[in-house]
Amino acid sequence: MRFLLLALTLLVSTPSWAVQPDEILDDPALEARARDISKDLRCLVCRNENIDDSNAALARDLRLLVRERLVAGDTDDETVAYVVERYGEFVLLNPRMTGGNLALWLAGPALLLLGGAGIVIWLRRQRRDAPRALERLSPEEESRLAELTRD
Repeated sequence: MRFLLLALTLLVSTPSWAVQPDEILDDPALEARARDISKDLRCLVCRNENIDDSNAALARDLRLLVRERLVAGDTDDETVAYVVERYGEFVLLNPRMTGGNLALWLAGPALLLLGGAGIVIWLRRQRRDAPRALERLSPEEESRLAELTRD
């Protein structure tokens, strides 16, 4: 029973079988380029998988599109640019640091720095506003303290 469960798990979780034999190009150099491009393209159905690891129909269409563009003579950059033009920046697993994406790339570190500065300012104010324990007591306070400690 364990063997059957293990075999079923391996069968279902093996993403390397997503690329079908009929998709593979005859030219090994072109196929290697296609695989290299495909590992950086997101499956729009699965969200966090590249198109080589996905069994979705759209991922298959994207794999075929990449191979078609390479066979047509496009460079790797031209092929990626074509796919991005058609499907948008979301298709890239590692978005570029340009335009609107630049704000997203910089927002995290900027918020971290602002939060750190806020904490430093708050701690300094707390230290400044805290009552000073080493200050001398007024004569009235000393007499009151003496009364309280006598009882």
